[in-house]
Amino acid sequence: MQLYQSNQIKLYNSLTGKKEVFKPIEEGYVGMYVCGPTVYSNVHLGNVRTFMSFDVIFRYLKHLGYKVRYVRNITDAGHLENDADVGEDKITKKARLEQIEPMEVVQRYTVDFHNILNTLNFLPPSIEPTATGHIIEQIELIKSIISNGFAYEVNGSVYFDVHKFNKTNKYGKLSKRKLEDLIHNTRTLDGQSDKKNPQDFALWKKAEPQHIMRWPSPWSDGFPGWHLECTAMSTKYLGEQFDIHGGGMDLKFPHHECEIAQNEAAKGKSPVNYWLHANMLELNGQRMSKTTGNTVNPDELLSGNNKFFSKAYAPSVIRFFNAQSSYRSVLDLTDDGLLASEKGFYRLMDAVNLLENLKPSDKSTIDIHAWKQKCYDAMNDDFNSPILIAHLFEAAKYINQIKDGSERLNTEDLKTFTDTINAFVFDVLGLENTSKNESGTDKLSGAVDLLIKLRQEARANKDFALSDKIRDELAEVGIQLKDGKDGTTFSVN
Repeated sequence: MQLYQSNQIKLYNSLTGKKEVFKPIEEGYVGMYVCGPTVYSNVHLGNVRTFMSFDVIFRYLKHLGYKVRYVRNITDAGHLENDADVGEDKITKKARLEQIEPMEVVQRYTVDFHNILNTLNFLPPSIEPTATGHIIEQIELIKSIISNGFAYEVNGSVYFDVHKFNKTNKYGKLSKRKLEDLIHNTRTLDGQSDKKNPQDFALWKKAEPQHIMRWPSPWSDGFPGWHLECTAMSTKYLGEQFDIHGGGMDLKFPHHECEIAQNEAAKGKSPVNYWLHANMLELNGQRMSKTTGNTVNPDELLSGNNKFFSKAYAPSVIRFFNAQSSYRSVLDLTDDGLLASEKGFYRLMDAVNLLENLKPSDKSTIDIHAWKQKCYDAMNDDFNSPILIAHLFEAAKYINQIKDGSERLNTEDLKTFTDTINAFVFDVLGLENTSKNESGTDKLSGAVDLLIKLRQEARANKDFALSDKIRDELAEVGIQLKDGKDGTTFSVN
């Protein structure tokens, strides 16, 4: 008997706006698609938060015994600057600025994406298809949509006819938007657009002479619209209808809305039973933005080489921090929050490391099976990792009580206890067993803090030569001191 047969998951379905009992199309199997990155720059930390949330969901489904086909795409073509139908392809623009081939841009940032996710202990998806590898499938999908009367071709470009589609279907069902409101809030076309209506979106764009990334099609040499690739790849690998589609909250409209419309227009059926959306990541209470400078890359967070955080943080600390908030909640990334998560993570690891040395007794004084069920109940409730972590800290308390003799577990219960903790800590949450001493982080912090104090004393005594020497010699070994109004901090380069 598999664990999924005794564990009923309820998940929040964005399509219906409520929690629903999860029933896969085929018992024992789950098809899950998550929108991946557009590889024109280093992966955004907000995207990493989304992918990490679905990594935990993937891990839990596998833990329950489901055979999961997890598809996460790579967008390597056709993604315009404003995520609509005008502007310059982001990859082509980057290639032009750096004077390299577009596929060099794609390769560079795909490698970066994989390196970051490997460092953060992600499981790889079952399939990781690329948009450029599925041009034929996208062209065939466009043919079907045109054949069914929901798209039109103008001057070599093909557009989805949202107004015509809405007469027989419901455009906006996922985002709860009405076409009438969209029309009211959209500016009139300026006469330069080939679209019939501003709400229509591109399925295929004719490439201008300077556009490098282009493919032949029945309509023109051009490239597919952004929304099309996910419809083509998800249905190719998961079927015309599949279980779960995930992504960031920012993709709900228009991207996911357009995916539903494309599939219904081409196949006559809604593609996904459960839509899951992860919420956004903020930095110090504000939206991350390259324009304002309120942003930090994952590698900068991991190395400590940034202006926002007092130190470097281990990958598992970042995972632990993420799991302390529901995937559907806005998560505010702060130094205080990470420091608190770091303390909590190492406290949990200290307890886990005591497990193997615990001795069984002849009887149990703790109801371990009730505690175990609470862990499953938490994850069965829309993958509620914060509640799971609370139960894991309860387990840490039990471990210390068993160690000091105030509580006892018999042999069978101790094995159940140990197996359950290891399953949820390592297999489901994806944490790695790194202790403070193993990481060396605390020892380094202590040594540098001592040197900072000596430097402060030297400056107070007007011994600036010694003060400068401490700063310069630390810099030579890659430790950068930062003097601020709240004191001196350091980062490791």
